[in-house]
Amino acid sequence: MIKIICVGKIKEKFYKDALLEYQKRLGKYTKLEIIEIPDFSLTPSYNREKEGELILKQIKEKEYVIPLAIDGTLLDSITLSQKLQTIKMSAGTVTFVIGGSDGLSEEVLKRGNFSLSFSKLTFPHQLFRVLLLEQLYRCFKIENGETYHK
Repeated sequence: MIKIICVGKIKEKFYKDALLEYQKRLGKYTKLEIIEIPDFSLTPSYNREKEGELILKQIKEKEYVIPLAIDGTLLDSITLSQKLQTIKMSAGTVTFVIGGSDGLSEEVLKRGNFSLSFSKLTFPHQLFRVLLLEQLYRCFKIENGETYHK
């Protein structure tokens, strides 16, 4: 099972449409759960702390947690697919965490088993959620030897 915990809601229809399309595609390969945490708009440190508390409440002890962080490890799609295959053999649930505009709390990063970065660039969290689902779909296609990857 894949779980995605993310801060904030998707408001724009074009992002919602893209997310629904990838959720539908991923349904062929895995159960997918998306949990939206409310975002805060006070000070950056307060926002990270409060959002972090809510994120950690959604994570169970045995889940393999992958925080998405700009300073995480950069992987190509094939390596990410291989890593997910290995993780799925030992963990029932792989949980990805997408922070808000102020990033993730230290507590969430410490809870992570492996921090992943998609780029040194900063992306809007709505767009990044689409990118994550697309890459997960790509990983399953690679794992199953199906066309799409290239």
